[in-house]
Amino acid sequence: MSGVMTLRIAVAQINPTVGDLVGNASLMVDREKAAKNLGADITVFPELAICGYPPEDLLSRPNFIRKTGEVVRGIATDTSGAVTIIGVPVSDKTLGNCAVVISKGDIAGNVYKHELPNYGVFDERRYFTPGANGPLIKIGDSLLGITVCEDIWGKNDIVQKQIDGGANVLVNISASPYRTGIFEERLAIARRLAKRYKVPLVYCNLVGGQDELVFDGRSFICGQEGELLGVATAFEEDLLVMDILPGRANRISDHVIIDTGKGNVNKRPIQTKERRHTDDINEEIYTALTLAVRDYVGKNRFTDVVIAESGGIDSALTTAIAVDALGPSKVHVVAMPSPYSSKGSIDDTKQLAKNFGLDLLTLPIEEIMNSFDTTLSNPFSGLEKDIAEENIQARIRGALVMALSNKFGWLTLTTGNKSEVAVGYCTLYGDMAGGFAVIKDLLKTVVYSLCEWRNKKEGCDIIPREIINKAPSAELREDQKDSDSLPPYDILDPILLEYIENNRNVDEITKLGYDRGIVLQIVRLVDLAEHKRRQGPIGVKISGKAFGRDRRHPITCGYFDN
Repeated sequence: MSGVMTLRIAVAQINPTVGDLVGNASLMVDREKAAKNLGADITVFPELAICGYPPEDLLSRPNFIRKTGEVVRGIATDTSGAVTIIGVPVSDKTLGNCAVVISKGDIAGNVYKHELPNYGVFDERRYFTPGANGPLIKIGDSLLGITVCEDIWGKNDIVQKQIDGGANVLVNISASPYRTGIFEERLAIARRLAKRYKVPLVYCNLVGGQDELVFDGRSFICGQEGELLGVATAFEEDLLVMDILPGRANRISDHVIIDTGKGNVNKRPIQTKERRHTDDINEEIYTALTLAVRDYVGKNRFTDVVIAESGGIDSALTTAIAVDALGPSKVHVVAMPSPYSSKGSIDDTKQLAKNFGLDLLTLPIEEIMNSFDTTLSNPFSGLEKDIAEENIQARIRGALVMALSNKFGWLTLTTGNKSEVAVGYCTLYGDMAGGFAVIKDLLKTVVYSLCEWRNKKEGCDIIPREIINKAPSAELREDQKDSDSLPPYDILDPILLEYIENNRNVDEITKLGYDRGIVLQIVRLVDLAEHKRRQGPIGVKISGKAFGRDRRHPITCGYFDN
C-alpha cells in the first residue's frame, strides 16, 4: 500500500452548553485551529455539539433553528480551508439531526441521522424526522462514511450501504450519556463493525454535565481488526489526533495522541499526552458526579452551594463531591441539631467540616420546634407524637437551608440517596427541598463504597470513620434507626435493583431467594412514593434507569405488579 496518503484525523471531545450557540461555536473554532496547527486533515465534533445535547424544546423554536444555521455558517468562514464535521439540527422541510460537513469555507453536505432513539432519557422522535444517510466524504485517499450516534447501534443497514459505496473509514459522532457499563457497550459495537468491514472506526462523543445527564467523553479510534488504538480522557475535554491509513485491508499507522492545543505545539511531530483511565467503578462514578456538579453549578451561573449536614454518610459524601467539584471556598455547610441529634452526629459533622476545610454554621432548631408544638397544640390535642412531628423537623431544616440559599444566592444540594428516594424514606419540602440532588441515583450500598474509595484516595479518613461505621438514622425521634422502617440496605438495594432497573415483578424477585413479604413491602413502597419523586429536584443519572425521564410510572395507579 505504498503511496497511500494517511488521513490525520482530530477528534474534538468538547463540553458545550445547551443553547449557547456563540459560546459553543467559539469553542469549536478554537479546537479546530489547534487541530489544524497539528496538521489535521479533518476535525470531528460530537452530535448536536453546536446547540448542546439534549436541546429539547429549543428545537421547536424556529428562531433558534435559524440562529443555529447562522452560527454554523460563521464557523465555516472561520475554519476556511479545513474539513470539519459538526453535529447540527438542520431544517429542510422537516427537522433533521445532522452531521454537517464543512469544507473550503462552505457547507459541503449534510448527513442525516436515521435511527432516532425514543427510550429512557431520549425523546428524539418528538423533534426530528429520520433522514436518508448522506454522501460519503472524500479526503485524499480516504472515503469517509459518517453516521450519527444510534445509527451504528441497530441493524447497521446504513453502515453496510456506506461500505458498499466504497467507504474505507467510518466516523460516528455521538452524544451518548454516561451510565455504568456504557463505555464497554459502545466499544464492543465499534469493534464489531470495524472488524466486520475491515476498516478503521472513529467515535467522537460529547463530554460534560447537562441537567440530570452527564456525558463521559471517552472518544476513541478502533483499527480494522477492532483493536483499540486510542481513547480520549474520561470526563474531560480532550483532542485525540491520529494518523489513519484508509482501506479495508490496510492498517492504521503508529498512533499518536496530542494535548488539547494548549501552548505552542509544533505541527510535526505530534506531541503525546498521557491519558488516565481506570477500571475502578467507584472512581468512575465519583468522577461523573463531580463533573455533573461542577457543570450544573457553573452553567446555571451559580458560584456557591449550601449543604445541610446531619452527621450521616449521605451528607458527608455529597459534601466531599461538592468540595472536589468546586473547592472548599464555594461550599457552605450548615448543621441544624434538634433535641434528638446525638452528640456523636454533632461531633462527626464538626470533624467532617474541619477535614474539608469548611466553615460550619450551626442553627439549633429546638425553639422553632417548640413554636410549632404550641401552634398545633389545639388540633393535635390528645394525640401521640408520630410522623407529623418528625416531618416538621425535616421541614424546618428545609426552610432554613432554603433561606440561606435565597439570601446568599447559594444552590442547595440535597443529600437523599436512591434507596431512600425509592421507598419514600424522605420528606417533601424537608430534606427533599433543594436545587440539585447529587446522589439521587446512588443506592445506599454504593454510597458506602464511594466513601471508602474517597478515603482510600485521600490516604486517610477524610470522611470520618465514625460516620461510615454508625447505624444510619434520620434522628427524628429517640433512638431511631433506618432499620426500624426498612430492611437492611444489603437486602433492600438488590431488591430495588431488580424491581426498578431489571423490571422484575414480585414473583420473579422472590424466586431469586428473597423473602416474599419483604419484596411485597418494598415494591408497594416504591410505587406509593412516586408522588414524592415527581416533586423532588433533578439529580445525576449514573444507572441504567434513574428516577425521572428514565422511569415514568403513573402516580395514580390501580395496577400492582405481583
